[in-house]
Parts: sequence; structure tokens; C-alpha cells
Amino acid sequence: MAKNNYEGINMKSFRKISKISLNTTKPISKLFGFDRGTPIDRYYIEKFLAENSQYIRGSVLEIAEDTYSKKFASGEIRQEILHFDNTNPNATIVGDLTKIETLPENTADCFICTQTFNFIYDVKSSLLGAKHLLKDGGVLLATVGGLSQISRYDMDRWGDYWRFTDKSLEMLAKEAGFSKASVIIYGNAMAATAFIQGLAQEDLKDLKMLDETDEDYQIILGLVAKK
Repeated sequence: MAKNNYEGINMKSFRKISKISLNTTKPISKLFGFDRGTPIDRYYIEKFLAENSQYIRGSVLEIAEDTYSKKFASGEIRQEILHFDNTNPNATIVGDLTKIETLPENTADCFICTQTFNFIYDVKSSLLGAKHLLKDGGVLLATVGGLSQISRYDMDRWGDYWRFTDKSLEMLAKEAGFSKASVIIYGNAMAATAFIQGLAQEDLKDLKMLDETDEDYQIILGLVAKK
């Protein structure tokens, strides 16, 4: 087997559940590592938000909850929560990102939108909706998945439609009319191997190995887009 793909993995932990072999079609976990600890993609999502925390201030909008807004805010914030229907009692805005007429305009200084665009078929309209929600000069901080298994939970409920690259995400942001857009790549071959197998952060012997970036193994992409 390709030894280098596993050199960052805690082999003692790995051997507790499976032989190190490619002679099986089954992953270690099909739950993204949630059943083993903290999913590897969460490392990159939080790294992206920490690196861009200077934008998380003023009126901050987040999807469904306010976890990341509170954790990474760089100053005083006024929290807004977006949900697509009225089933979320914490929602301050009920609207569909793909239907701009359901969304208030010029609402947020910062819109944190993590792991959402993969699950919206009309992704172009959803980026227009995200821009519509922002004030002039406001910033969208979005993360999307690149290399990943299918999320069966989402697929069976509303759909799992897209996997992105830095090029596709940059083009989508430009087509949506953002004045500035930059994409940050997270991932490498070892991280991708571990993530696809369903290993968790706790299975890795050194989390710093996740910080090395290989542009050909894009697990998470972070978008910083300014209106």
C-alpha cells in the first residue's frame, strides 16, 4: 500500500479497528469521523474562520445557529440567524438563499456560511442571495467541501449536489458580482486519505501535518468575498 498516505496517522489507533490495507472497500467510518471524535474538515473550517476573524464584527449573520459567530468574533456583534423555514425558534430571518425576494437587503456586515453551498442545487442564485444580505462593504465568509464522501443525511433530505475547486468557487463569486473574492485552499494527500476513510482529528499523531497544503488535494475551500 502507499505508505506515504498514512505517515501522519496514529497507527496504533488505526490498527485497533482495521488492518492497514487497501484490500477492502469499506471505510473506517461513514460518519465523517463523528463517531471517533472531531471530523478533520472541522479543523480547516475553524482555521479559516480564525484566520479571518477580523471580519466577524458588527451585524453578523450565520446559518441556523450562532456557534461560529460567538467563537470567532473580533469585537462586539449583533447576531442574526438565517433559517429556510419557521421551524427554528432562534432564527431572526426566515428566507431561502435561492429566492432573493424572501431575503432582507443590506442586513449584515459579515455572513458566515459554512458547508452550505454544496447542498443547494441552484448555487448561483444562492450566492446572489448571500450578497443581497450583506451591507455595502460587507464580507461573506464561506466554506465549501472539495474532496469528500457524500453526506447521506443531507442527500436523503434536500440533496448533496456539488464538490468545488478553487477555480469554480472563484468564478462563481465573480459571477455573483462580489467586488473582491479570494479563495483559500486547505488539504493535502494525507489529510484527504484520512478524511475519506472517516478518521478523526484524534486519530492523527500530529495535527500540524494538516496545515501543509497541496493544491491538488482540496478538502475545504474558504471564500472571502466582499460586496
